[in-house]
Formats: sequence, structure tokens, C-alpha cells
Amino acid sequence: MSQRSSEPDTSSSSTGSSRPTPANAIGEERILDAAYELLLAIGMRRMTMADIARHAEVSRATLYRRWPNVQAVVAALMTREWTTALVSAFQPDAVDGRARLVEGVVEVVAKTRTHPLMRKIIELDPEFLTPYLLERRGSSTVAHLALVKAGIEAGQADGSIRAGDPDWLSRQIILVSLASAVSGPVLAEPKEYADLDEELRVMLVRYLRP
Repeated sequence: MSQRSSEPDTSSSSTGSSRPTPANAIGEERILDAAYELLLAIGMRRMTMADIARHAEVSRATLYRRWPNVQAVVAALMTREWTTALVSAFQPDAVDGRARLVEGVVEVVAKTRTHPLMRKIIELDPEFLTPYLLERRGSSTVAHLALVKAGIEAGQADGSIRAGDPDWLSRQIILVSLASAVSGPVLAEPKEYADLDEELRVMLVRYLRP
């Protein structure tokens, strides 16, 4: 994506005059894509709102109308990335609800563990993750919990998942999954990640089995 020093929130007519482009006409994906590229290139700590606006070719005013700071942009970016991972992981063709849930969770954990965005944040800006691990639920965690809870309820309905409060079962699954995704690289080499995933699969199957 090219960078320009001029503000690009204007469009020129055939006569050379310009008019403002409405802020809501600037696609959010374009801004988040620019933030993604910058984060991988220089890390979050060195990235500024001006950098993001310039790289996305939008005005800073347009950027600030959507997010108050870099941390908010990165949070939105993480929500997008992990929502995409969730949607692609939980496929409907599994043999039963338990299999669908377990395979979906294992796939999301595996993708998270090696995701370039996650690795770069852990490498350069690990403090960004601290509030989401120790203090509050982020949007991604809320989405994960809802999806896992729905999967548990589906498995309980078809008899493949044991009885129990879906809220508490889903919370335990998220806790175990977070540990495997974030701390897995501390305990295993990349060539051993498949073994981590298999152990997580065995743990989840035994935890959920009726």
C-alpha cells in the first residue's frame, strides 16, 4: 500500500476541483489492513495514529472518528482476525456436536499460536495483552465464549456432551485454550505444536464426554 503526504480524503472531478469524501465512505477494512501491515513491520509501540492514517491513505480526522488511539485500532484488528478464525474453524459437517466443538477449538488455538499478529505483539508489546488475560474480557473473548457455549448446548442436545452448566463448561474450555495458544511456544518447539494440539484434543474430548 503506497504512502502519500497529501490528505486523500478528497476526490477530484474531471475539472480539477475537489470535494470531501464522506467519512463513512472510507472502508474500515482498508484502515485495519494498513494497521496490520504497520504492526508487523514496526510493532505497536512505534506505530502512531498518523502512521496508520498515512498508510491507509485517509485523514487523521477520519481515523479519530472511529478509534481514539492505536490501542483501540489494534483491538479492533484482533477482533477481526479472531472472528475470521472462528467462522472458518467451526464447520457443520462433524459427526456430532462434541466433535464439531473440539475440532473447532483446537483449530482456533493452533491458528492463534502461530498467527503473525499474535507473535509480533507477544514479541514486542506483550503488555497490550495483559488486561485481556488478567483483568477483563475483550470482544474476541466474548465472541469465543458465546460460540463455545452454543457448541456445548448443541452437543448436549444430541447427547455427545455431558450435562453441566454451559456457561461454566465454556469458561473452562476458554481458559485451557488460552494457555495452549499463548503459552504453548514456551513449552514446545514449533515442530511439537501438533503434539500440543493432540493433547488438547484428548483433554477436551475426555472433559466433554458424557
